[in-house]
Amino acid sequence: MADRLIRYWRSGTSAVSGVLFLALFGVFIIQIGARFGLNMPLAWTDEAAVILYLWVILWTAAWVVPEREHVVFDLLWNSASLRMRQAMRIAGNLLVGGLAGVALPASWDYVHFMGREGSPVLGISFMWIDLPFVMLLVALVLRSAWAVVQTLRGQGLETELRL
Repeated sequence: MADRLIRYWRSGTSAVSGVLFLALFGVFIIQIGARFGLNMPLAWTDEAAVILYLWVILWTAAWVVPEREHVVFDLLWNSASLRMRQAMRIAGNLLVGGLAGVALPASWDYVHFMGREGSPVLGISFMWIDLPFVMLLVALVLRSAWAVVQTLRGQGLETELRL
């Protein structure tokens, strides 16, 4: 049951990421066509492209890209013993997850506060524009906690990390 929910979650988050990227690409094509084809730049396309880019990057980093695919510094990892890897992985995840957890309340307060303002052209609330940053922090806390649990179980300590 849990495996099926995880598969649905991964498929859903990947689909959202794909739709966001397609929307970004579509806005970009409209922007190029209007600017160079019709000699009529559209202000909304610049703003929409920036918002969609922000969402694509932060959403995908938070929910789609697996931990093993993020950039890592593996020089020390590959030369460390299994015990040392376990300590390094726990310490690193406690640091990242802890910092994200500490930043989460203040970040949410700021994002919620910015809901009073809207983007200049489209009028989209800044709360919705900045929300993926809060999602990224939540994902970091959850992923870090899960990585610590896995490490304590002796999982995730492969012999080599890949870049």
